Amino acid sequence: MLRKLNQTDRRKRRVRADLKHNAGGKPRLSVHRSSKHIYAQLIDDAQGRTVAAASSLEKELKGKLKTGANLDAAKEVGKLIASRAAAKGIKAVVFDRGGYMYHGRIKALADAAREGGLAF
Repeated sequence: MLRKLNQTDRRKRRVRADLKHNAGGKPRLSVHRSSKHIYAQLIDDAQGRTVAAASSLEKELKGKLKTGANLDAAKEVGKLIASRAAAKGIKAVVFDRGGYMYHGRIKALADAAREGGLAF
């Protein structure tokens, strides 16, 4: 039985389909945010596996951050995912905002990842 997709799921599928079509073999930087934390993953869609991941739940970030749900946390996660990508030799990615508006924490994470050396 097919379930009716809500607006967020439809937007997420639309964004992701465009990215996969136009990625050109680059890994996808996927972002998820919840009310308490923010997560980022580098995903190789050709092989279907996660190359690197970072989140505001990690021990090295928990000591620095007051909460995982603000702009400072998003910036730190962006820097961390960029450094892990550089360690794996990844310089160019496509940014998957996951149906979220490119605003606030999502934009802060993307800007910090760019400053860390990722190109998208």
